[in-house]
This record gives sequence, structure tokens and C-alpha cells, in this order.
Amino acid sequence: MRDPARHDFRALGTGCVVLVTDPTRLQPAVGEVRAELADVDMAASRFRPDSELELVNHSAGTAVGVSPLLVDAVLVALRAAELTDGDVDPTVGEAMQVLGYDRDFGHLPTDGEAVATLVRVPGWQKVEVDRRRGTVRVPSGVRLDLGATAKALAADRAATRAAAVAGCGVLVSLGGDLAVAGPPPRRGWEVRVTDDHAAGPDAEGQTVLVQSGGLATSSTTVRRWAWGGEELHHVLDPRTGRPAEVVWRTVSVAAASCVDANIASTAAIIRGNAAPAWLESLGLPARLVLPEGSVVRVGGWPAEEAA
Repeated sequence: MRDPARHDFRALGTGCVVLVTDPTRLQPAVGEVRAELADVDMAASRFRPDSELELVNHSAGTAVGVSPLLVDAVLVALRAAELTDGDVDPTVGEAMQVLGYDRDFGHLPTDGEAVATLVRVPGWQKVEVDRRRGTVRVPSGVRLDLGATAKALAADRAATRAAAVAGCGVLVSLGGDLAVAGPPPRRGWEVRVTDDHAAGPDAEGQTVLVQSGGLATSSTTVRRWAWGGEELHHVLDPRTGRPAEVVWRTVSVAAASCVDANIASTAAIIRGNAAPAWLESLGLPARLVLPEGSVVRVGGWPAEEAA
């Protein structure tokens, strides 16, 4: 089998990588990925005023007719909340805004005023979705933020869509959260797991081989910004409305889908010291990195380089 062909571009406010096992099918695969990501952006972006999600947020208290894609995205977010006992909660939108994360990360100001009041996260149980009618309703005062799951869902959907059209193996990575579909390379997809998805192949980390499903990394080191003289990161603890305590600088998880991997990696950041035992109980291979660089591996995550 020939070496995978690669195409890089930016989408959903992050770096996107498309790999295919058949280089002659790279162009149609990339076309499908771009189309899927454009659909997800229009449906679920918190940073564009014309998205369906922002229509729902601005119509709080009223059931809003939306596309099947947004219905699916909201249901995925609610499933994440249920599976994690609310640790991954899509109703953190208002808390995110109060902390200054109110636009695409690349356009955040270098600093802002001190946070005078913290916002209590309302709770995911208050969101109403009617799949048959195609409606979503959030109560007054509630803002949805699908950032914890929508990017992973986009990776899963894009990889499946691209593989179906290209007729070969496809890997789609969005900001380091990746999904694969179709027949993989003979040894599997070679992936470098690091703190920063944009780092090069020689960055500190570990190379693993992915055969199927998805792999996601949540980090407290990359998406950071200053607000009121305080350095913040983007993984919020719904119990406090503030960034989670930094027990792990990075958590990477492999699962049957990128969505499931991302749910687990995000919840692990929030759960802190309890995360290794929780991931082990789920049988999910995971790599957790402490702030000073020590690595904890659970669930069968390989101890040595797979390359």
C-alpha cells in the first residue's frame, strides 16, 4: 500500500488534517470533509451570529425548528452530560462568555477586565429536544455551548462521509481530535500524541497506531488566555463555572468514536485525581500527563512507542 497522502487547512477555528490511503482519492475526500465541516459550522457554531445554535440561544424560552444535524449535535452533547454525571455540560455557554471566551479562540483579546461575578451552570436537564418535530428549546437565561462535543462529532461525520465517497481509508483530525473510517494502512494510522496538535513529529509525546474509531486529546496547556490578570483555560468545571483545577495538563483517550474519546478525555480533565480509576473502569485506553511531565497510562494504552 502506498504512503498516505495529506492535506492541511483550517476549519472550525482549528487546524484540520485529512489523510487518505489512496493518494489519487485525496481531492474528493477533502471536498467531502470541507462540506461536512461547513455544515457543522452553520449548525453548531457559537461564534457566528447566523448559526442555528445562536438562533436557539437568542430564542431562549421558545422551541426553535432546526436541522437534523443540530438536533443530533445537541443530543450528542446531552448524552455526554448523562454519561459523565454532568461533568461535560453543554449549558456552560454563559459561563464561557463571562470568562471572556466569546469569539473564535484566535481572535480573543490578550486580556480583559476582572471577572466580577461567576455564572452558575444551569444544568443539561433543562434542555428540551424533540427529534420528531425537529426542535430545540433552552430555558430563558441558558446558553448552549457545544464546543466539548461538536468538533469530535464533526470529525466522526467527516471521516465517514469522506471514506464513503473516496472509497479508501480516511483519517480526519480537528485540532488533534481524530476519527478514522474505511480500511486503515497495513500497520494502522501513525499518530503522534502531544500536548499541542500543531507540534511537529519530534515534539514531546508518544507515537501510537490507530486502526479504527477515534482518539481525542483534552489539554489545559494550549487554549489559554488572560482575563482580569488571571490565566484561564477552556475546560470548564460545571460545578464552579470556572476552568477545572489543573491536575492533568493533557489527557488522551482512544474509543470506538471520536465523540466517545472526547467525552472521556474532557471529563477526565474535570475529574482530576479520580480520572485514572474512572477511565480504567470503562476499559478505555488513556494517557494522562501531569503538569511536570510524568505519564500515567491506563486501560491498555501502550507503554512504549508503537512506531
